[in-house]
Parts: sequence; C-alpha cells; structure tokens
Amino acid sequence: MIVQQLFLLSIFLYVAGAVISLVMNKVGRAANYVSAISTFLAACAGIGSAITVLVRGMTFATEFPRFVPFARFTIEVDHLSAFMMLVISLLAAATSLFSLSYDDQLVGKNAGIFGFLNISYILSMVLAVASSNAFYFLVFWEIMTLASYLLVVIKQDEEAINSGFIYFAVAHAAATAIIISFVLLFLHSGSFDFDDFRNAEISPATKHLVFLLSFIGFGIKAGIVPFHFWLPRTYSAAPSTVSALMSAKVAIYGIVRVGVDFLGASVWWWGLTILAIGALSAVLGILYASSEKDLNRQLAYSSTENVGIILMGVGIGMIGAATGQPVLGVLGLLAGLYHLLNHAVFKGLLFLGTGSVIYRIGTKNMEEMGGLAKQMPWTGFAFLTGALAISAIPPLNGFVSEWFLYHSLFMSSTSNILTVKALSPLFAVMLALTGALAAMCFVKAYGVTFVGPSRSDRAREVKEVPVPMLTGMAILVVGCIALGLGAPVIAPYVGTVGSNLLGASSVKVSSGMTVFPAIGSQAVLSTPLIMLLLMGLVMFPLLIVWIQGGMKAGRRIDSMPWACGYSYSSRMASTANSFAQPLRVLFHPVFSLRTTLVGLGNSISSYFKQAVDYIDRMELIWENNIYGLLARRTVQLGKRVQVIQVGNVRVYCMYIIITLVVLLITTVK
Repeated sequence: MIVQQLFLLSIFLYVAGAVISLVMNKVGRAANYVSAISTFLAACAGIGSAITVLVRGMTFATEFPRFVPFARFTIEVDHLSAFMMLVISLLAAATSLFSLSYDDQLVGKNAGIFGFLNISYILSMVLAVASSNAFYFLVFWEIMTLASYLLVVIKQDEEAINSGFIYFAVAHAAATAIIISFVLLFLHSGSFDFDDFRNAEISPATKHLVFLLSFIGFGIKAGIVPFHFWLPRTYSAAPSTVSALMSAKVAIYGIVRVGVDFLGASVWWWGLTILAIGALSAVLGILYASSEKDLNRQLAYSSTENVGIILMGVGIGMIGAATGQPVLGVLGLLAGLYHLLNHAVFKGLLFLGTGSVIYRIGTKNMEEMGGLAKQMPWTGFAFLTGALAISAIPPLNGFVSEWFLYHSLFMSSTSNILTVKALSPLFAVMLALTGALAAMCFVKAYGVTFVGPSRSDRAREVKEVPVPMLTGMAILVVGCIALGLGAPVIAPYVGTVGSNLLGASSVKVSSGMTVFPAIGSQAVLSTPLIMLLLMGLVMFPLLIVWIQGGMKAGRRIDSMPWACGYSYSSRMASTANSFAQPLRVLFHPVFSLRTTLVGLGNSISSYFKQAVDYIDRMELIWENNIYGLLARRTVQLGKRVQVIQVGNVRVYCMYIIITLVVLLITTVK
C-alpha cells in the first residue's frame, strides 16, 4: 500500500538523518545540511502519506515485534493521526529549509547534536500521534519532552537553563496526570491498546476522573490558562525553529483522542468545561501578548490565545456529541481542527519571521527595531502575511476557522441545555473581543518592528536573510493563502476527521467556491470572491493614480512625517510600550492576575527544585551510610574468603566433596 510505504519511508529518513547528523557532529556545516535535507525529504513523504489518508480514506495499521511482553508496538494511522501528521510535517518541511542558513550559527557548537535532537523531536511527535498503544504513546511522549527540553537549553546560557528547568518540571507534572489517566483505562480494559480503551466498560465516576486528569495533563502541555506561565520563558529561550515546531500543539491531539475517541464525549459538561477554559485562555492570552515588547514572548502568549480558540471548537464538538446533535459536533470539531492547522502555519511563519529578525539584528526587543521593511522586504512581507492571518483578516486562513467557530457558537445557543444556551452568546462575545485584541496586538508587532523609523544603529544597517530562510517562510506564506482561498476544498476533509471521530455521517460544508455551516441558507462564505473584491479595491485607486499621471503627478516636498511644525525625531514614533499602555490601564486587574500566576508558577518550580535537592541529599545519605557501608563490608568479607583460594587442585576437590556431603545431609528427610 503506497500510503504505508510513504509513512515507513518518512520514518526511515528521519532515523537515518538523526544518526548521520550525530556521527558527523565534528564536521559542522555538513552535519547541518544532512539533518536539514533528510528532515525535508522525510517531511515531504509524511505529507504525501497524510494527504493520501485524508483524501482517499486509506487508513492503515502496522504491528512490529514486541519489545515488552505487556504492550504491542502498533502503528495505526486513522484520519485524526493523519491530520496531525500533516500539521507536524508541514512545519518540519518549512523549518528544515529555514535551518539550512539559520543553524549556521551553531557550526562549531555541536550542530550535529542539535540536528539529532531536532529530528528526534519531530520523529517522536509523528510516532506519538501514530501509535495505537498507550505504553508506546507515553514512551514517544517522553522522548518528545526530553528532546524539546534539550533543544531549549542547548545554548547553555542562564536564561535557557532556567527556562528549560521550568519547562521540564511542568512537562513531567503534566505527564504524571496523563499516565494516571491511562493506568485507569488499563485497569478497566486489561490492555494498553487503544481499541480496548474504546470498548472498555467504565463507570461514570471513573470516566469523569479520566477526563479531568487527561485534560489537565494535556492542557498543561498545551499552555492553557492558568498553566501557561512556562510558555513565554520557553519560547523566548528556544531557537526560533524549535518554537515554530512547538506550534504543532500535539497536546490537543491527546485531548481529542481521550475525550472524544476513548470516552465518546458522553457528558455535556466536559465540553462546556473545555469551552469555558478555552474562552478564558483566548482572552487572557491575547491581553498578555498585547503588552509585550519581546517578540518571542508576544508570540508565546498568542499561542495561549490560539490554543484557547482551538479548545473552544473542541468543546462545542463534545457538547454536540453529548447532546445528540451530530451536526453541531462535527461543525465544532471542524472549527477546532481547522484552527489547529491554521495556527501551525501562521504561528510557525511568525516564529520564523521573528527568527529572521533576531538572526540579523541580534535582539528580541521591539524597541530596538523599526524600519526593517526597507532593509528586509521579503521578511517583512512574510511577517505581515502571518500577522494578517493570525488576526483573522479575510481571505487568509485564520478568518475561515474562526468563521466556522462563530457559527458553531450560534448553533450551540439553540441547545436544549439551559446552561449551554445561556453561555454560548457570552463565549461568542469573548471570541469577538479576542479577535479585536489580536488585530491590535499584531498591528503593534508589525508596525513597531517593520515600519516607522529605525530605533538603533543595527536596525539601520541590517540586510535581508539568506535564500533558504526565505524559502522556509515562503512555504508557510503559501499555506496561509492556500488554506484561506482553498477552504471550499479543504474544509470537507477536515470535517471528515470530525465525523469519523464521532461516528457520524459526513456534514456538507462546501459547494463550489463557497463554504457554509452545514446549512447553506444560514450563511455562506466565499474566500475566492473576497480575494477578487479586495484586489479590485486595491487596483481601483492605482488605476486613478495612473490616469492622473502616475506616481510622479504629485510633488514631494519632504520625506519626513509631519510633526506639527517641529523638527521630526524618531523618538516621536509610537513604541511597543506606548501602544499597549491603554490596555494596561483598562485591564489592570487582569495584568495583576498574570503577576500572581507567574509568581505561583515560580514558587512551584522553586519547591520542585528544593524537593529534587532534598532527594539528592537523601540519596547521598543512603549511598554513604547504607550502600557504601554494605559495599565496604562485602569487600572485607571477600578478602577474608580469599584465604581459602590456595591454588591446589586437591584442596578444591576437597571443597567440592564437603559441599556435596553438606547438601546430602540437608536434603535428607
């Protein structure tokens, strides 16, 4: 089967690239090229395999020899797994090309080890979403956590090490909750296989516990409020390619797999809980992002916002499944999963754009940038595309998924459950507030960074990044446009993922060049038509200018902005802090809450570190006073026993005879 062969080829290329990169670590640049090219080829094979499954429905399963007696090593790629493989592979392809030049800064600094860890991180994500056994899922999940931790701390500076420690502690706290939920499923099914999890007879109380544990565990890893405090630290310290790969949000896969696939989304308040926390994460995440002047930290808080939007769709889908509304269920999952794909593309693009800026200017502080669009026009265009997409500006991809989410919220407001019916309009308002704040946030990000006057000497002297970095960003720029304009073609396949999860019939969401929320009379969206109208809106003023004599028709007196009669200075331009100041005043209690949450997170990590130090001291006590004493006494006894080793064969024969006599005497009844 071609789809299975493509998948295995992808895995082989990842493994081969990782091993060769590690072996060639001392070579430097060659190791970087090997890891980047092998990752790109493996990602292309993974994309081909995933698209074949989604388009043709050619799911497959493969069983490998058992490495442990109690768990089968099985790979099963269904529609959800294929969808996640597509998300991961798209980011892997873009970041691999980007790293051809970006990782040159690691040449002479263990570039091969970095390539090995990067490929291991990607491969572990792919195998985690493709595994159909909980034991091996957890194995690959832990490899993914360990690899990403090492990628964060690879720079070995104080910020990276501290951020990596907090990330590692939080990730393992999350893993503990996930492991307990899987153990509970194992106790009721008698197996770690996902098929047995689905068919297990579980009491309602245990189902509630499994759902809460898995949601908390995967939610912490995804970065939901109030467990989001590790994101800005980690994303700010990690290399930009690693931050882009983290945008795949594999933790969402875990929430959907357990809550919808294993437990059947059988209780409506599960979905309402996810919906409420998603809405809260969306609003708070974008508020915190709007106040940042560090580009990486701003994008990290924005990830919390987008995780919230994704969870809102997942929550609505679970409510629809629990209340016997399959159309609502499919529409909610369509909105959530489509936004998951969109987030990977536009957030990956923004991280790569930020990485390009840092690569040239050497700082993440927006206050030291400005005017970069003149020196870095292609990077500026790529960042602008990502900023428009994440702000849900039509006809780009972010608009499409949020449009579906709005309509799923409108549909849920007709639910027969009073709580859902009453709260759905409130969540729609919170989504609208999130969208407005997102637009403001990324107007600030692009405006302060790329337009206006240059605020430092380095910003005035930068030049465009190398072609491989531009090529990596170009892949994601095309993705933002294609996922927007191609929504009538792509949305039905994403909807099929949701309908297969719920065991429902397919819901029609497109016709010709339009998409609609299951019912065409309710609303219709045509992103290609919007694109044509926008092009006409742009071309019409240009046509008027051309008729009037072109750009030379006017007379330019001064290239400087008008400054009310005063001599213009770059200090007059808006800064990141001044842009966000009204928000800080208006939402002062919310920003105070962030300080409290960050302090709580730091306290938890501090206590965790103290616990680790205490355990280390206890281990030393055991080692010195018990294990060491036992070892010393054993050595002394051995030296005394050595006196019987005289080197005489007859004496050894006598030892054997004495031993046999003793054994005969002791065995006689």
